Amino acid sequence: MKKLLSLLLITILTLPVIQAQNRDYWQQHVDYTMQIDVDAENHQYSGEQTLVYTNNSPHTLDRVYYHLYFNAFQPESMMDIRSRTIVDPDRRVGDRIYNLSEDEIGYQKVRSLTQNGRAVNYETDGTVLVVDLNEPIGPGEKATFEMEWDAQVPLQIRRSGWNNAEGVEFSMSQWYPKMAEYDFQGWHPNEYVGREFHAPFGNFDVKITIDQDYVLGGTGILQNPNQIGYGYEEEGARVDRPNGDKMTWHFKAENVIDFFWGADPDFKHVTAQVPNGPKLHFLYQQPAVVEGASDEANAQYTENWEQLVDYTIGAFEYANENFGEYPYPQYTNLQGGDGGMEYPMGTLITGGRSLVSLVGVMVHEMYHSWYQNVLATNESLLEWMDEGFTSFASSETMAHLFDRDGNVHAGSYRSYNYIVQSGDEEPLITHADHYNTNSAYGVAAYSKGAVFLNQLEYIIGKEDFRNGMLRYHQTWKLKHPTALDFINIMEQESGLILDWYYEYFVQTTKTIDYGIESVVGDENKTVAKLERNELMPMPLDIVVEYTNGEKELFYLPLRMMRGEKPNETDMNRTVLKDWTWVEPTYNLVINKPASQVKSITIDPSQRLADINTENNSFDVASMLSE
Repeated sequence: MKKLLSLLLITILTLPVIQAQNRDYWQQHVDYTMQIDVDAENHQYSGEQTLVYTNNSPHTLDRVYYHLYFNAFQPESMMDIRSRTIVDPDRRVGDRIYNLSEDEIGYQKVRSLTQNGRAVNYETDGTVLVVDLNEPIGPGEKATFEMEWDAQVPLQIRRSGWNNAEGVEFSMSQWYPKMAEYDFQGWHPNEYVGREFHAPFGNFDVKITIDQDYVLGGTGILQNPNQIGYGYEEEGARVDRPNGDKMTWHFKAENVIDFFWGADPDFKHVTAQVPNGPKLHFLYQQPAVVEGASDEANAQYTENWEQLVDYTIGAFEYANENFGEYPYPQYTNLQGGDGGMEYPMGTLITGGRSLVSLVGVMVHEMYHSWYQNVLATNESLLEWMDEGFTSFASSETMAHLFDRDGNVHAGSYRSYNYIVQSGDEEPLITHADHYNTNSAYGVAAYSKGAVFLNQLEYIIGKEDFRNGMLRYHQTWKLKHPTALDFINIMEQESGLILDWYYEYFVQTTKTIDYGIESVVGDENKTVAKLERNELMPMPLDIVVEYTNGEKELFYLPLRMMRGEKPNETDMNRTVLKDWTWVEPTYNLVINKPASQVKSITIDPSQRLADINTENNSFDVASMLSE
């Protein structure tokens, strides 16, 4: 009876905590219905939008914000000024925005906006529309916004626009007035200055009316395929296009954070099916017409796109098994943009590439569907959790597809080491647009973010790390996880304390440098004096090779981990006394005479982001022979 009462008391006391934890997480929801009529010749369109906004937060909202991204492509915009004043501007931008003519700039001009049928006051401030509400939106309430707007598509410079470098007519991303994200940190009405986005999940019902000779692809499932044709029609169906010069493409997408599309009269449309996965769509110019390329090169580009189909299938199969299952029924690889840029259910990628480059950019952008469009972190604040995680998964997938050996993340380590040595490194907690240099952003987001994961595998062990990556995807898919949510998953999976790792490697620019200062020995034992030369502590794998060819692994955990990782190798492992972070040196005792020791090596797997590896090994045999 006492046990039963105790169990009941524990349940009563913990239930509010569990419920509070369940209430702690919330996310906003949006439902878009949009119709646009495209004037293809003048690169303009008029639009109508109905947006039903659901406030799932515990807060009352008296103001909302929309992004008007096209407004960035005007002289003297923040994107233009930043590009002309930063020391290392993006070569794709430079001063191109400043030199746009009136018919080449981009804009989104709101003609009218109502909330629940009543006009509201709004003001355009650069790339943000500030809206003062007629009536607050309380917790759990919905509001319906109806908008009419006109837009001019900019000449393609960065991500979106018309007439990209390969002659693709429309690359349509960030093309509509888009509600900003509101989360536990408040509103995020960031100006469009350079990079990265954040948005609420929602449903999209989009109708695009455009000249009949254009072939479209993008986010969402086409609702009228037999009317459209162009490879979308059902097998054996008769295509019945409407009379007139234009026709309307109708797409729907559920539970996505954005909507993109692209269009060109010369697109070839090919489909394929991933076994137990999504249907794939490929839209690319046929024949290829890359400016400045020879006929032979353009023929090769076309062949590369044909080969891309099988590589994409292979990449999806590998990703589904190793990083979590892709949750949407469709994915589109569409030629366009200015390199590669990810969106829900697809990507824009330039096509004039070698096969390996084309596959590489496809794989990288594909993984953004895992780490930005499905696990939708705020990539403006947590760019390394998007770009870095994507880079990590991309490197491993490319190694799988092209049968590569060795440390597939070595390039990320080299880039990280470069920025450290340059003195230009900034903490990973820096906002994506606020790095002092583009190079510091690039290395932090892509390279150090990838190193973060590979080094985490070193800390907790391969099996727990791999299981943790799958658990992270399963737990947080279609939500907005933070860095601490990810750390919490890895702590649960490994049983280790990991807050110190996040604090050192993400919040600071402190570095790692362990070395072997000296080795002394007698007939009974050998003592290697280890030193920590930089401020960031780490657990250590140390391999001792003996003169008879045998190897032994010594493992040095950190006390603040409160445990140790499993043995990842087939070597005998000795777990040593913890090395506390306050001690600059540590004596490793090997119970064999120095004459039997050939070498001692710190981190032979090379997953430790040690900025000076020259002191990581000691040739004992050579020392004794001198």
